[in-house]
This record gives sequence, C-alpha cells and structure tokens, in this order.
Amino acid sequence: MSSIRPWRTIERRKSRQIMVGNVPVGGDAPITVQTMTNTPTEDVKATIDQIRRCEEVGADIIRVSCPTEESTRDFKQITRAARIPIVADIHFHYKRALEAADAGAACLRINPGNIGSADRVAEVVRAAKANGCAIRIGVNAGSLEKDLLEKYGEPCPEALIESALDHIKLLQDHDFHEYKVAVKASDVFLAVAAYHGLAETVDCPLHLGITEAGGLIGGTVKSSIGIGSLLWAGIGDTIRVSLSAEPEQEIKVGFEMLKALGLRTRGVRIVSCPSCSRQGFDVIRTVEALEQRLEHIKTPMSLSILGCVVNGPGEARETDIGLTGGGAGKHMVYLRGVTDHTVQNEDMLDHIVRLVEEKAAEIEAGEATAFDPHAPQPAEAAE
Repeated sequence: MSSIRPWRTIERRKSRQIMVGNVPVGGDAPITVQTMTNTPTEDVKATIDQIRRCEEVGADIIRVSCPTEESTRDFKQITRAARIPIVADIHFHYKRALEAADAGAACLRINPGNIGSADRVAEVVRAAKANGCAIRIGVNAGSLEKDLLEKYGEPCPEALIESALDHIKLLQDHDFHEYKVAVKASDVFLAVAAYHGLAETVDCPLHLGITEAGGLIGGTVKSSIGIGSLLWAGIGDTIRVSLSAEPEQEIKVGFEMLKALGLRTRGVRIVSCPSCSRQGFDVIRTVEALEQRLEHIKTPMSLSILGCVVNGPGEARETDIGLTGGGAGKHMVYLRGVTDHTVQNEDMLDHIVRLVEEKAAEIEAGEATAFDPHAPQPAEAAE
C-alpha cells in the first residue's frame, strides 16, 4: 500500500503573509490559535495573570479589550509583560486605537468604517504604521451596517462580504496592507458561506471564528463544525474558538481542531475508546486523569488508551505509546507500535505518564541534536 494518502491532504488557500508582532500570519506560516481575556483590562495584574495561563497552554496571540481611556492607560504594562503579541480590541472610539498602538499593541481589531470620518481612519492608519501594528477587520453578522441591512434585508453572506470589502478599501486607500479579516456569525451556515465567498475575493489572511458559539460542549461542537469545515477546505490562517468558558479552554479546543486535521501538533494526542463492558480498566477515568497529568507536555506525540483487545492492538500500532486492557488486571503496553511489556492495573497511570515524559525527553533531545551545529558529530571513518 502506498504511503501517500491523498485523502488526508489539505491544500491551504494561498494568502499573503502579515506579521502580528513577531508572529507570522498567512502564507505558509502555521495556523495560529488565539483567545481573548475576560478580565477588566484596568485590573492589570488579573489580566497579565490570565495571559500567562493562556501562554502556558499554547496561545500564539491574545486579544485584550480597550473600551475606555482607563483601559489603555496601563496597557503598556500588559504588552510589556506578555510573551505573545497583544491585539487591542477597539470598537468605536478611534482614540483608543491611537493609545493602544502607542502602548505596544501588535494589532488593532477595528472596523475602519465604525470609527467616524476619513480623517480619523487616516489617524489610525498613521498610528499603526508608526508602531508596526497590523489591523484585523472584524465583520460580525450581529453588528452589520444599517445600509447593508436595508440593502439585503437581513444578514447574509453577501452582506458580510460587502462589509469586509468596504472596510478593506478604507485601509487600502491609505496604502495600508497589513490586515487580516474575519466575517463571523453565530449561524454556522452563514459564517461558512461568507468565509468561502471572501476567500475567493481577497488574498489577505483570514481569521476564522463562529461567534457567540455557546458553552464549552455546545460551543466546541458548533465551532468544530464551522471552523473545522473551513480548515478542511484549506481556508483560514488564524483561529479563535469563541466559548462561554475560560480562555484557556478556547486554546485547548483550537489546538485539538488543528491536531485532528493534521494541520498542527502540540502535546499528546490521545486516541481512546468510548469504553464498554469489555474494558479491562476504567477507560473514562483513566483518560480524564491522563489529560490532566500530561498537560505540561508540549512535544507532539500520540498515545492510545484502549480498554480491550478488540481494536486495541490495531490502534496501538499507529501510536507512539499504546495501552490495551487485558485480563486479571494486567494490561499490554506498546512502544512504537510493537508489544513491549505488561503493567498491572494499580501501576498503570503512573507508568504511562512516565513513559510519555521519557518519550518527550527523547524526542526533544533528538531534535536538539539534529539542529545543533555544535553537537558532537560521528567520527569520520578511517581511510
């Protein structure tokens, strides 16, 4: 059987690349995962603490609201403390954009048409250029311009696309091209159709999201359908999973989407069965415990946890480390797809965690050696 699997291939849409701080977005750059703080921005310590937690779970970029003068007053402390680029969320007041740009924002989330006169747009563009800021145009079905609602009668893909193109023109008229665009909607069908239409019309990076998606479970499902289908079609350069949950959860779900599609890997990908009466151990509780205890692993690898030997050996052969349930409390451990040894039920959890940690260290050491020009080289063969 050929090792080439065309049914697994995703051909990404070709887009030009922009920089959000030191993070490339678009082109051949990895698809970035974003979230947004929900602390009062004026509470600098709480905001920085939340950013730090998001950084720990892998956030590439994070957005912070700047609705008031008080919120931008100490914004520089936040941008200096963050290890990842900060996007300043601006809605209507152009002065907040100017203040955020001067305070170190890597990107301004703004709709140019919402901030007033052409002179104000020009001021924001000048501030963005002077400070090396990108701009994200954020079109939302819930806040479309009145003239477009009158023209189309209701939010529709054509209205979202026209709104995006109008905002893009305002930036291009000032020779500004460091922008990305989102056309979000709570309706999955509306959002997906709008993104498909926009992807065919522009070459800028696209920021994907299903807005107001819901709670952790419902929002994850809804976002996975919408964002996942777009990513599968090759559309999207950066994503934000909008959940009524803590920002860290948005990052975790975002990475799980990318892992499932083979677009990006981070940490341990667990393959596990739903459990049944054949299981040789408590699969559900074991997987829950492993997800928590392996959160600190950043190295990409795969782990299969299967309760019995029906599908277990087949799945274990496809993962770096595998476990299948056996009888009498004794379970089989697979390493690199090959049966290696058994482990008793009472030792199983600690044993698997240790194997994963050892595998992560092995992978990291191999990568360091492969790319370190100062690493010891094999001795040359004697002539």
